[in-house]
Amino acid sequence: MKETAKKVNLLKPADIDLIKIERDLYFPNAYIIDLPLDSPPDHVWQDIFEWEWKSSRHLWDRKLFVVGDKLRLVTTAQNIEDKLGWVKQVIERTNEGIEKYNQEAEARATQMEEQLKSQTSEQEKANVEMIKEVLRRFV
Repeated sequence: MKETAKKVNLLKPADIDLIKIERDLYFPNAYIIDLPLDSPPDHVWQDIFEWEWKSSRHLWDRKLFVVGDKLRLVTTAQNIEDKLGWVKQVIERTNEGIEKYNQEAEARATQMEEQLKSQTSEQEKANVEMIKEVLRRFV
């Protein structure tokens, strides 16, 4: 059975006044910004996303988490435009990973179907030969 993963993007247009922005209690000068997504991501998207953001060289001044249908960015206000651009790039790379995952899943499903057909065909041939052998003894 083929599992197709779905791409996820930031919600557009987003109502900026509804985006939750608050001070982070644990990191000085940091803010928590909840960016709305267009849909809740499935586990495949979340796995690829986590790998993409954690492999970034920018981990020292920002953290990014999936929380339901939102991305939670924890960072300082400095260079926020660059940081939001980084979030967008992480999402784009994640969605590219989803495309690759789906292509590989399709290839695996096709390969499994072909193997099943081959096994079924071989089993059918074996059954026909067994029936012929029995018929030879009775006819």
